[in-house]
Parts: sequence; structure tokens; C-alpha cells
Amino acid sequence: MKLRHLLLTISITAIWGVNFSVIKLGLTTVDPFILAGIRFTLCALPAIFFIPKPDVQWRYLIGYGLVFGIGLWGVVNLGIKSGLSAGIASLVLQFSAFFTILLGAWVFKERISRFQYAGMALALCGLLSILSIVDGTVTATGLILVLLGAVAWSAANVINKKARTTQVLAFLVWSSAFSPIPLFALEYAVNGATGYRTLLDQLDYRAVLSILFQVYPNTLFGYWVWNSLLKRYPVSTVAPLSLLVPVFGLFGSVVIFDEQLSVNKIVAVLLIVSGLGVGLFGQRVVGAWLGRSGQTQSN
Repeated sequence: MKLRHLLLTISITAIWGVNFSVIKLGLTTVDPFILAGIRFTLCALPAIFFIPKPDVQWRYLIGYGLVFGIGLWGVVNLGIKSGLSAGIASLVLQFSAFFTILLGAWVFKERISRFQYAGMALALCGLLSILSIVDGTVTATGLILVLLGAVAWSAANVINKKARTTQVLAFLVWSSAFSPIPLFALEYAVNGATGYRTLLDQLDYRAVLSILFQVYPNTLFGYWVWNSLLKRYPVSTVAPLSLLVPVFGLFGSVVIFDEQLSVNKIVAVLLIVSGLGVGLFGQRVVGAWLGRSGQTQSN
């Protein structure tokens, strides 16, 4: 990978990691469902008038929009609002990789390897380490909600795979159009008109910057660049760098919210990131190493 592309890839993982703290800043004045609803409104508009509809069935666009917008980010916003720190949220959400493996085994009949089982076991040990944190940055409700968000993300990945689209940006923009109305309706169903009445009075520069950051650098720019790099380079070159997301997530929370890094948090990061590494790339690394060993011996 060229140096400029490597630096660009790392910058995207930094944006995605810091985004959790940016979301928390927005949630100080805007309700979770409203924040997500505004985010996906701006993801769809005005871009949808300039980007042609991707060549996929409507059910995939609608399904992805509902699951990604409501099931993932609406629920994650609730989790952070419920007291889970931005850093821990960025870490726990990485469990979506393992939920995707399990869903893939169920939907696509993909075989789960021993490396994936080992990675899940390591990550679960990391989750247990998170449960032992007692500094006020972890709540049971927040943890459960973000885990549910991870399940939703894995479901969104399955929908994306079944759609088989190469028009990534168009798919994201058009699917985003189906998220806002249900999110705004959920807000009204849960809290009535209170959140809407106070929105204009409470909306401050932090909320505005939070929304703009989530829409443009994080969602539209981030996913467009990431998927463009995946087309240019092998997945095995680009994908491992996503392990930096929870690292930047915790770093952002430390810088912005002065979150303290206890031993339990460091252990959780090491276990979950190691689990992701083993589960996603262990078989490939061992296979490549055995291949080189075999070539060396034959020579």
C-alpha cells in the first residue's frame, strides 16, 4: 500500500473512532433518536437528487436503511446516552464482527473456523473485563444497547452482502432516506413532543458540529474512501487497519471527556482487539506462514 493511502486509511479509522465521542457531545443537548434522524436526513439530502439510485432491489435499500439507521445508530446513541462511555462503546461495537460470522454461518452456510472460535473466546474474556469496570463509565443498560447495535450492524452487513452492489456511495445515500421518518416517529412515541419543542432552544454549536461530523467526514467521506481503497487493494491489506477504530475511540474519549484508562479497560482492549485479529485474520496469517515454510523447505 502506498504511504499516502496508508495514512488516508489510518485517518479514516481515527475519524470512525473519535466519532463516538462526537456523538456523545451531540447527545448533551439533542435526544438520541432526533440526533440519528437528523444525521441520516443529511446523509440522504440533497445527495439523493444528484446520485442515481443503485441497481439493487428496493427491499435491500429499505432494509439496510432501517437496520443501519435505527437498529445500529439509533440504539448506539441510546446506549451512550444511558451512561456508557464513548471509548467503551467504540470497543463493544466491534463485537459486530463476530455476530456477522455467526449470521454468515446461518444465512450463507459459511463454516466457522477454529480461529474464529478462538477469537470469540478472547473477545468474550474482554467483555467480562468490561463488566468488572466500576468507575462509572459502564452501565448495564448502555452495554446491552450497544451489543444490540452490534447485532444490528452484523444484520446490515448481511443485507449489504445479499444486495451485491458495487455502488457503495449510492447505496448508502439512498438507504439513508428510509431512516429519518421512523427515527423521528420513535422519538415522538417515546418522549412525545418534548424533544422537538426543546430542540431549537437547546441546539448549540457542539450539537451542530456533532451532526456535521457524523454526516460528512464519518459517514459519506469515510465509507466512500474505505470502500474505494478496498477496490484498489486486497481486503487482507486494508481490513486489519479497522482494528485501530476502538483504539482511537478510547483515545478520543480520554482527550475529550478525560476518561481514565484503568487496568481493566486496557486488558479489555487488548483481549477484544486480539480476539478480532485472531478471528478475522488468524487462519490467513497461519496459512501464509505455512506456505512460506513449505517453499523454504522445498528449496
